[in-house]
Formats: sequence, structure tokens, C-alpha cells
Amino acid sequence: MAITDITPPSRLGEARKRFIRTGFGSPLAAVISIIVFSLLAYIAWTFLDWAVFRAIWSKENSDLCDGHGACWSVIDARHRLILFGTYPYDEHWRSTLAAIAIVVTVLLSCLPAMWTGLRLAGLWIIGFAAYYFLMEGSLFGLQQVTTDGWGGLSLTLFLFAAVVLLGMPMGLGLALMRRSEMPVVRWFAMIIIDTVRSLPLVTTLFTAAVVVPLFLPTWLEGDKIWRVIIAFALFFAAYQAEVFRGGFQAIPKGQFEAGKALGISYWSILGRIVLPQVFRHALPSTINMVVVTFKETAIVTIIGFFDILASGKTAFGTAEWAPYYIEVFLFVAGIYWIFIFSLGQYGEYLKDRMTISEH
Repeated sequence: MAITDITPPSRLGEARKRFIRTGFGSPLAAVISIIVFSLLAYIAWTFLDWAVFRAIWSKENSDLCDGHGACWSVIDARHRLILFGTYPYDEHWRSTLAAIAIVVTVLLSCLPAMWTGLRLAGLWIIGFAAYYFLMEGSLFGLQQVTTDGWGGLSLTLFLFAAVVLLGMPMGLGLALMRRSEMPVVRWFAMIIIDTVRSLPLVTTLFTAAVVVPLFLPTWLEGDKIWRVIIAFALFFAAYQAEVFRGGFQAIPKGQFEAGKALGISYWSILGRIVLPQVFRHALPSTINMVVVTFKETAIVTIIGFFDILASGKTAFGTAEWAPYYIEVFLFVAGIYWIFIFSLGQYGEYLKDRMTISEH
């Protein structure tokens, strides 16, 4: 008897059938679907007509902006201020290279070939060193720019990467301390986690930037940007510790007992058996934490840092460009969307990869 080769249905075909079944499965559902999609089509056309077809794109034609179409002339004229903030105009190439260094570092660390402790540590040390020395400049004989002059997209990327890089191991350490059998260590971790999580992020950053220097000698104050990064990383770590704790709770205790019965050391059980499973269980929440952290970098505006959102507000701060704040905010939102969407898609890739590895 001949065997017939049956091709499994594609995901696209299944999605199309599900859409037709749920959206047009009955006369009422069909009417509602037609009304909703017609409304969405009208909104999409209205936006495209405003943002593309009737838009003014060049700053030389800014006098043609009449309010009926988008005036992207403000982006053409003020994009340097949005992207680089108060960084010296003639040194914008350094800020560009610094931002590229951070992005390349993040991209390389996403490659499975780099997933060893030594490679990741070396990569991030090189990436952060390249960023700092490019932005500060004095080591290479360039014009020195202190951290007060950093701003724009490069500062946002630096804050995000530094917070996640420092906060992730801090969160894991707090999670392990909270699971410790020593009461002093366990209670110490619980107090830190619960105290930090009970405070708003803005309070934590304001305390690090303004209040902490009041109680420290001058030589111990350090740079404000590093105080803010450490405080932000601690805030991230407190929440991430709870994410890791949930991952630990999903691991059967029998795995620890079986490892001990086989004579495996505690740290070998933790590093080779337990932690890979913890990271797998904690991955969805971890990706969500990373995405939220990228968006929360905008809060540093209130403590005097000129991130990309603050730069965008300054871009329409003159009488000439004041009416076109919507275009500026859309441009900044587009930049945020690119990075956040990329992080989300990478999270989906990791989940698919781990799902395949389980089978």
C-alpha cells in the first residue's frame, strides 16, 4: 500500500482559517468585523495622509508648514539636538561612535557563540571602555567632555546597558541570599528587596543624585551618573531577584537532593543543573523587566540628565518649532519602538530556542 505524503498546514494558513472562523463565523460577527476594520482603515489612511502625503520634510521648506500635514522639518533642523543633546556640536562623531559601540556590544552578546562567562565579561569591558573613553575624550587627546555634557541617544543606551549589566548579577545574588539557610543572610536580602521595591524609582534616583552626597565626604561622592546607575541597578535587581525566586521555586527540590546523593558540590549543582532551568523559567519575566527598564531610562530627565526624551523636549522649545511637538514626540517614540521591539523579538527567539532544546 502506497504511503501518501501529507504536508502539515502552515502557520499562516491556520491563522487565516482562525481569523475567518472567529471574525466572520456569524452574521453579527461579520458586521462587527466590517465596522471595526473600516474604522481602522480610516484611521490608518488619515494618519498616512497627515504623516506622509501632505507632510513637509525639509527645513528649507518649513515656511510651508500650515498645520494640515506633518512638519518633519523640525526633525531635519533639530535632529542633532535630539540625538546628541548638549554634547559639543563638533564632537558629535564621538557620541555616534559611542552609541554604536554599545549597540554592537549588545548585539554580539546576543550571539550563542559569546555565551561564556569569559567572553561576555571581556566583550562588555571592551564595549564600556570604548564608550567611556570616546565620550570623555581626554585619554586620546580629544576635547574633554564631562558626564554633565553627555546626552541624547548615546546616554540613554549607556544607562540602559549599565543598569541591566550590573542589575542582573545583583538580582541573582539577592535571590540566592534570600534562599540561604543562614537567617542573617536571608533576612538581610529580604529587607533590601522589600525596601527597594516599596519605593518609587524616581525616589530612589533622586536620593542617589541629591540626598546621598549630603552625607558623604567630598572625596567619596563620585560622579552623579555612577551614583544614579548603581541606584537604578539596585532597583532593577530587587525586582529581578523576585523573578529569579519564582524560577527557583519551579525547580523540584529533588534535584538538589539527587545531586548531593551523587556527591556533586553545591556550586556545581547550582551552576550546571539548577541555574539553566531557572533562567529558562524566568525568561519571559526577565525580558519584560529589560523592556520596562529601557523605557524607564526617561525618568533620569528629572534629575538633570539630558537623555533623548529631554533632548526632544528641547528641540521644540523655541517659538519657531513649538507648534510641532507631536512630530518630535513621534520621532522619539519611533526610536524607542525600534529598540523595544527588537528586545521583544529577541526574547521570542530565546523562548523558541529553549523550547526546541527541551525536545
